[in-house]
Amino acid sequence: MRPMLDYSETLERRHILADGRSVVIRSMRPEDEAAARLFFRRVYPQSFRTRFLTLLRAFAPVDSTVLVCEARVDGEPRLVGEARYSPIPGSPSCSFGIVVTDAWHRTGAATLLMLALLAHARARGCEAMEGIVLRENRGMLPFLRALGFAVQLRPDDATLLRVVKRLDHYDLPSPPG
Repeated sequence: MRPMLDYSETLERRHILADGRSVVIRSMRPEDEAAARLFFRRVYPQSFRTRFLTLLRAFAPVDSTVLVCEARVDGEPRLVGEARYSPIPGSPSCSFGIVVTDAWHRTGAATLLMLALLAHARARGCEAMEGIVLRENRGMLPFLRALGFAVQLRPDDATLLRVVKRLDHYDLPSPPG
């Protein structure tokens, strides 16, 4: 697997959502730290819990590639979504997470973030992307299935599902817009 994205690499694409709003999908930069803290404060506790499987409001940095979705809200740039992947030690796979503020659900922002994340992970040599989803997360499961993720039961915990997408043998769909 190739090294993770570093901040000197540029990944920035502007997209127009179905509702006409413009967003930019880009790599997170060191100067985004304050905006990221504000972003996570805007995520409703239930959405945060379904993303991180806990009610913790902060997390330790890990060896991750982080992409953000930035939009203009009230004339100011604002982070409205974040997606990340991290290598799984000793494996050609990576784990992922994604969260979009509730006001931006069902706009297409999450799809754009995931498509960019999948493409980046594949370009870095990841053969599969996987994650754990709460079984009760009814919004995430159809979203991931539409992106081609297989959903597997976890015999060790009936409240969780494992989702997996192979990246090494198919073409990724193109993002809308």
